[in-house]
Amino acid sequence: MTEARTLEPEEWEFWEAWMRAQRLLARELDRGLQDECGISKAEFSVLMTLWQVPGRELRVGELAESLDWEKSRVSHMLTRMENRGFVERTRSGPSGRRTGIGLTAKGSRAAQSAILHHAGNIRRYVLDSLTPEQAATIRAWSEQMIDRIDPGQPASAG
Repeated sequence: MTEARTLEPEEWEFWEAWMRAQRLLARELDRGLQDECGISKAEFSVLMTLWQVPGRELRVGELAESLDWEKSRVSHMLTRMENRGFVERTRSGPSGRRTGIGLTAKGSRAAQSAILHHAGNIRRYVLDSLTPEQAATIRAWSEQMIDRIDPGQPASAG
């Protein structure tokens, strides 16, 4: 185990700048989704997850696992999104239980629009200011951190 010690002043400055940059970026990306698309970050996460799977449908448990959310949170979010017409519950199995969730046509349109707007904001706030080398360095560092914090989990998960 590593001996506990404080950070040097330059390390604290790095940490504070990095944390502030993350907060500002998250705020602006969230604001963009809300202002430009009328959806929350959580709704975007659900739409994006469903958009990326074949058939645009998952079982609720699979969706919860993919998002790393508690099932109760997913259930509440899906009820709100179902009321907005973005998703619909699907029946499956011999008993016809409602265990799946899929994108509606309105949800697919919302996902496509949000993906384009969100990508534009990611490009504007992050990618346009980085060289390919800087982006590769940040990606490698991020993947190292993911592996240290959550070993065994693919870096692209979540």
